[in-house]
Amino acid sequence: MSVLHDTALRGFASDNYSGIHPEVLAAIAAANDGHQIAYGEDAYTERLQQVFRQHFGEGVEAFPVFNGTGANVTGLQAMLPRWGAVIAASTAHINVDEGGAPERIGGFKILSVPTEDGKLTPELVDREAWGWGDEHRAQPLVVSITQSTEVGTLYTAEEIRALADHAHERGMKLHLDGARISNAAAALDLPLRAFTRDAGVDVLSFGGTKNGAMLGEAIVVLTPGAADGLTFSRKFNMQLSSKMRFVSAQLIALLEGDLWLRNARHSNAMAQRLRTALEAGVADGSIHGVGFTQPTQSNGVFATLPAGVADRLRETFRFYDWDAARNEVRLMCSFDTTEADIDALVALVAQETTR
Repeated sequence: MSVLHDTALRGFASDNYSGIHPEVLAAIAAANDGHQIAYGEDAYTERLQQVFRQHFGEGVEAFPVFNGTGANVTGLQAMLPRWGAVIAASTAHINVDEGGAPERIGGFKILSVPTEDGKLTPELVDREAWGWGDEHRAQPLVVSITQSTEVGTLYTAEEIRALADHAHERGMKLHLDGARISNAAAALDLPLRAFTRDAGVDVLSFGGTKNGAMLGEAIVVLTPGAADGLTFSRKFNMQLSSKMRFVSAQLIALLEGDLWLRNARHSNAMAQRLRTALEAGVADGSIHGVGFTQPTQSNGVFATLPAGVADRLRETFRFYDWDAARNEVRLMCSFDTTEADIDALVALVAQETTR
C-alpha cells in the first residue's frame, strides 16, 4: 500500500508516536513463517518466560498482553478481592489516563493521594491506608507506583523497598506500573530486578510499546501467589492474544539482548540534551521565559513556556500541554529521537520566545 503519512514529520508528544524498532520488526517477521499453537502455547511465549526469569529470577511468571491499560487493570484485578482498593498517586496513569477502566472494568476503587513529584512515600500512603475491617470503606489492599512516574521522576531502589516494607507490614501488596521501566533502569544504572523483585515489588506491568515495540506489554508476577487467576482474567478482560507469538517475539527481541537498554539510554540522553540546551539558552539570553517544573530524570522534559508560544511551536512539532493553566508542557523523547530533532526544537523555542 502507499505510504499515507509524512515520514519527515517529527514530534515530542509521546514515545508512543515513534515507529517499531527495526530489530523488533525483524523479530515479528522471523516469527511469521509456518504455524504455531495459538493462545500462548507457542515456542516464543515459552522462550519469553525464560527471558523474564533471566532478568527477574526463578519463579516469576509473565503474561503477555496487548497494552499498558490492560496490563494494569488485569494485574491489579488479580491482586485484589472484590472489596479491595488501590492506593496510588493522584497523577498515576491508572487514576487519570485509563478512561476509568480500573474502576469500571477492574472493579476496584482507586484511593488517590496528591503528590507534586508523582511519587508516593510511606507517609503519603498512610493518608489512605486505614479503615481495614470497616464495611463502609473499600479496603486498601494494594499500593501502586509508577517507574518512571508520569512526571518523569524516579524512585530509587531504597525508596521502593521502603514502600514495599510499609505495604507488606500492613497486609498490602505492591504493584509497579512499568510502562517506562526500561528508562528507569537506564537512568538508575541498575538491573531490572534490583528495583523490582529485590526491592519487594509483587506484581509488575512491564512496558514494551514505549520502548520500540509495535504493541505488547506483560504482567509479571514476581511474588508467587500475589495475583490469582490471571490465566482466566486475562481472557475475560480481552487481553488474551490468539497469535501471542507475535507479542512474545517483540519482548524477546527487546529483552534477550540489550536492545531494551540501548533504546532507553538513547531516549533518556535525548531528553537530557533537550533540557541542557534549553537551560543554556535561558542562561545566555537566547531563550526567554522558559522554566522547568520537574527534574529531567528519564525521557521527558516538563517545562513552562510564555503564553502563546506552545501553540506556535506546535505548528512544527507536536507535543501536549500538561497543565494548561500554568502553561506547562510535556516534551517526550523516543528511541528514534535524533540530535537534529532536539537542535531544531531548541532553535524554534529560541525564535518564538524572543520575537
